Amino acid sequence: MTKYDVIVIGGGAAGLSGAQALVRSRRSVLVIDDGSPRNAPADGVHNFLTRDGVPPREIYAIGREEVEGYGGEFVDGTVTTARRDEQGFTVELADGTAYRSRRLLVTTGLTDVLPDVPGLAERWGKDVVHCPYCHGWEVRDQAIGVLATSPMALHQVQLFRQLSDDVTLFLHTAPEPTGEQWEELAARGISVVQGKVEQLEVTDDRITGVRLEGGKVVPRQVLAIQTTVRARAGFLADLGLEPTLVESNGVEVGTAVQVDGMGATQVPGVFAAGNVANPMAQVMPSAAAGLMAGAGLNFDLISEETRLAVAARSS
Repeated sequence: MTKYDVIVIGGGAAGLSGAQALVRSRRSVLVIDDGSPRNAPADGVHNFLTRDGVPPREIYAIGREEVEGYGGEFVDGTVTTARRDEQGFTVELADGTAYRSRRLLVTTGLTDVLPDVPGLAERWGKDVVHCPYCHGWEVRDQAIGVLATSPMALHQVQLFRQLSDDVTLFLHTAPEPTGEQWEELAARGISVVQGKVEQLEVTDDRITGVRLEGGKVVPRQVLAIQTTVRARAGFLADLGLEPTLVESNGVEVGTAVQVDGMGATQVPGVFAAGNVANPMAQVMPSAAAGLMAGAGLNFDLISEETRLAVAARSS
């Protein structure tokens, strides 16, 4: 079985960036990718300087070509488990294939868990959006609704108000705003609808309204939601590496794998980067984190090789 310096699990922005840093440092690298990036439903990647609006798959195809140009290898598949022994790491795929390496870089991203409202999943990434920086310009000046499931919606609705004069906050399952928050909403001209949302109204493959329990429909063209995110890292359990809870202002955001500034996890030899470690990262910071992790892995390998060389010279 071929043993690589590093196996990169995940072929998105973070994984490809890390792989590129490693192969350019003359490391043998295998990238394993299941072909389901988080931003697959998006028409284009935004706020990525010089690549704004380019479809995600086009960016990843270019990245693969660049990594392959330096000798990197790719396998399409899903990693189900990763184990460690005295010789390094073994990763096993769903089809039973196994590969070995000295180090691991985990860049598998995350899964968005949508609120339980009929119609959201079908429109996700189209006219159901979550990030004003990813999709905001594309929905500007439209009739935007913000579905509140936590206090974080009060922050989200103000961000979307920057993009349109016609913004409505659907309180749904979120707590009642405070007196100060009511004042802020009124001052910015944000309408507030109380009561639970029952479903989306869709006509001719686009949102036309939000239906409340009781039957009232509020016309809307776009619905912004806040998802709960889950790190795609279950295959790390055999290494004793579990995602931890991430909170923002006391509100649960989701789970992530904890890393240091260079992407190292608590398990020696395992690094992580991108959304699996930072749920808030967009494509550009994910790529930057992948680069840092690749550099960290290269230096980690150099340190090991130096120790072995010194020991061999002394023997």
